[in-house]
Amino acid sequence: MNKVVFLLEELSMKELLDGLLPRIFPGLVFQCIAHEGKRDLEKSIPRKLRAWREPGVKFVVLRDNDGGDCVRLKQKLMEICEQGGRADTLVRIVCQELEAWYLGEPAALAEAFDNEKLRSMGLRARFRDPDRIQHPVNDLKKLVPEFQKISGARKMARFLSKKRNTSTSFRVLLSGGDKLRAKL
Repeated sequence: MNKVVFLLEELSMKELLDGLLPRIFPGLVFQCIAHEGKRDLEKSIPRKLRAWREPGVKFVVLRDNDGGDCVRLKQKLMEICEQGGRADTLVRIVCQELEAWYLGEPAALAEAFDNEKLRSMGLRARFRDPDRIQHPVNDLKKLVPEFQKISGARKMARFLSKKRNTSTSFRVLLSGGDKLRAKL
């Protein structure tokens, strides 16, 4: 069986992808494995890649950047994947935090949180490039005081789209998904 296994930094990423991927990539067979933070993920990668023997599996590693150097972080993760014997693993970095993807689509935020005022936030200069916001979760909590990471991920999974989102890191993940799907 051909499938894609996502090795993820945290549970909110899993919740988002579990709801989003079936809509964006219908028919894709996938499994999301959440870890308990960056260290847990990085420690786990080589073990999981070496131990996974199921044929036809492709891997994706997804991790927040959290203000770091994206190029250096991606290189580090690629080296960890090589240590695990899977240099073909797709590594994607979320700039800066997962919540930037939500800020990249004001219409989805408005729909998910039933707040029409959120639709116009994309007009503000601060939100035009959500990947540059250092702590997007803080901005999101100001805009949506009831926001919680896990339930927010579930809500946003129903509304995020390929075409409307202005987050480059979100679009890069989906483009990588298109390429992986073509190889399955």
